Parts: sequence; C-alpha cells; structure tokens
Amino acid sequence: MLQLDFYGTLVAASLVLLLGRALVTRVGFLRTYNIPEPVAGGLVVALGLLALRSLDIEVRFDTSLQTPLMLAFFATIGLSADFASLKRGGRVVGVFLLAVIGLLIIQNAMGIGLATALGLDPLMGLLTGSITLAGGHGTGAAWGAMFSEKFGLSSASELAMASATFGLVLGGLIGGPVARLLINRVQTPGLEQEKPRLPKGFEQPNKERSITPFSFIETLALISVSLLVGSLLNGLLHETAFELPTFVCVLFVGVLLRNGLSALGVYQVFEREVSVLGNVSLSLFLAIALMSLKLWDLAALALPIFIILATQTLVMALFAIFVTFRVMGSNYDAAVLAAGHCGFGLGATPTAIANMQAVTQRYGPSQIAFLVVPMVGAFFIDIINVIVIKMYLALPFFAAV
Repeated sequence: MLQLDFYGTLVAASLVLLLGRALVTRVGFLRTYNIPEPVAGGLVVALGLLALRSLDIEVRFDTSLQTPLMLAFFATIGLSADFASLKRGGRVVGVFLLAVIGLLIIQNAMGIGLATALGLDPLMGLLTGSITLAGGHGTGAAWGAMFSEKFGLSSASELAMASATFGLVLGGLIGGPVARLLINRVQTPGLEQEKPRLPKGFEQPNKERSITPFSFIETLALISVSLLVGSLLNGLLHETAFELPTFVCVLFVGVLLRNGLSALGVYQVFEREVSVLGNVSLSLFLAIALMSLKLWDLAALALPIFIILATQTLVMALFAIFVTFRVMGSNYDAAVLAAGHCGFGLGATPTAIANMQAVTQRYGPSQIAFLVVPMVGAFFIDIINVIVIKMYLALPFFAAV
C-alpha cells in the first residue's frame, strides 16, 4: 500500500485538475457534454487506482484537507450573498425549492417501491433514495448508523457510502449532457456579454480577475472567521433541536459578515477575491473527493441495489428535463439550474456548482442560477431532507420493521 501524506495529496490534487483541463480541452466528447474538469480528471485517476488495486497495489490519500476546502467554499458562497440579491431572487428560490422537494419525495418513493419489488428491506430503498443521493456521504453515514442500531439493518453504513459515491459520480456526469440537451431549445447569452466587465461570483472560473495582495489577505481573513465562528456555532447547536451541518453554519456566518459589515459601512466584500478563493477551494475539494473514490465499493454493489441507483439516475435526468427546466421558465437560466439540480440531486452542492460552471464557461453567464442553487443546496436541502425522511419513516410499514 502506498500512503500519500498531506503534501503528496495536495500535489496529486493539483495534477488531477491539470489533467482534467487537458482532457476537456482535447477530448471533444467531454467538451461537447460540458463535463467539469475536476470530474474528468478525478474519474480517470480513480479508474487508474481501481486498476492498480486489481494488481494488489492500493494508493491512499491524506484527505484531512478535504473538509476545510469544502467549508472554505461554502464560506465564499455566504460572502457572495447580499440580502438585496436574495430579495430579488426570493420567488425563484421558492419555485426551485418546491421542485427540489418534489424530487426528494419521488426519490424515496422510487427507492422504497423498487426495494420492495426486488425483495429487499424497504429501509434499503430509503438509503438509496434522498438520504444518500440528495444528502451525500455525511447524511448517509448518519442515517446508516441509525438504521443499523435502531432497525438492525446489516451493512447499512457500507450501503450508504457506496450509494453516495455512486450519486457523486453520476451527478457530475449527467448535469452537462442534460444542460446541452436543454440549451439546444433556448437562446444563450453568449460569452461576449462578459467582455465589458470583470466576472462576478462563480460563473466564469477561468476568467482573469484583478486582485492585490492586501485585498487577498482581507478576504482570506473573512473566510477564516467564517470557518472559526461557523465551527463554534455548530458545536453550540450539537445535539439540540437546531443542529445543522457545519457547512450550513459556516455559510450562515459568511452571509452575516457580508451583510453586517456592509450595513455598518465598515467594509465592502471584494467579490473578485472571494470568487478566486472559492473556485480554488471548490476545484481542489472535488479533485481530492473524486481521486480518492473507492470505486470498488460500487463494483461490490449487489445487482438489485445497482438497479435502484441506475433508475434513480434516470429519474433525476428526466425530472431535470421535464420538471425543473419547465417550472423555472424553460429558458437558459432554467437549463443551467437543471444542470445544478442534477449535481446536488444525486451528489452534492459543490458538484452542482461545477456542473453549472462547465455550462456557463461555454455558453455565457447565469447569475440567477448561481444565486439560487447555493442557497437551496446549502441552506434548505438538508433541513427539508430530514423532514421528508422522517415522514417516510412514520409510514405504517416502517413501524413494523
């Protein structure tokens, strides 16, 4: 076994991103279907590591940097959100949230129905539903442990991790093709609209941004404060009725910092630095997450579980095309939102952002998508997912389990 330390993992993640860019630049298929660069590079490396494992050579990474990078990304999301923008996007956020809730309900109904039809425990249907697909690895680990302890479901945690991995991979792969299919029906803004101004937010990650060392340090300080206070807030809320995931607390602190400092007239957040640091954190997080995927966990999935997850992927794509796209206006913004929905409907919010970046980098900006998806994917999805899961667990046939 080869164990890479912190520095080796950082070097590997950087090389994965460079590989991903080279692949997307040179491989027409990846470029045509808007596959995000971290996904392309990460999957190639993960497949290579799977091949090495078949030769009894296993490579492991030091993933201690992964969580701080994810939290830093969510801090930049918070620092990019001003209340005026949130107010303008209020109705759109509400409509998108309803679409998200509809998918959560469908995912669990599909999971339970297919598990029952295939002769499996219906709890496995929930684990292959919104728990791991919309919830990701963290939510899957928590519910998997609970299903094992409370309901005696064997290998629940292992099933949860494998399902979440499956969702993370497919969420990054189907978003681009879905968006391309939808964009063929609408008018795109075009990249030329970006030329008169410097880019804002996360829409155009490869555009140059003018920054200075001092302003960079100011933004780094704001992100650090968001991480520190958000982690402390998460500790205070732990095991209370108001407990939230750490990244939600960090994002919330970022929002308060951005708008509080602005309201007091003390400081205006420099969005260009925020977007640079956010994009770096996002890219490195995805590179580490994808290159360290244990694809052999997916290979170990029993055929019935694989059937459920494959069906869930198809349902996600169809839902994005026929529901998300239509209720959000059937325009370019709706197509970008559909790509983002595929990302966090199967995987995680960072995957959603990467999906949307791959689209906007090619076809032009979509400010509303980069406002709506982070707010719903970070603030609301985990809370609503818990409510939906508990509603399903309250059904009579689960009480008999």
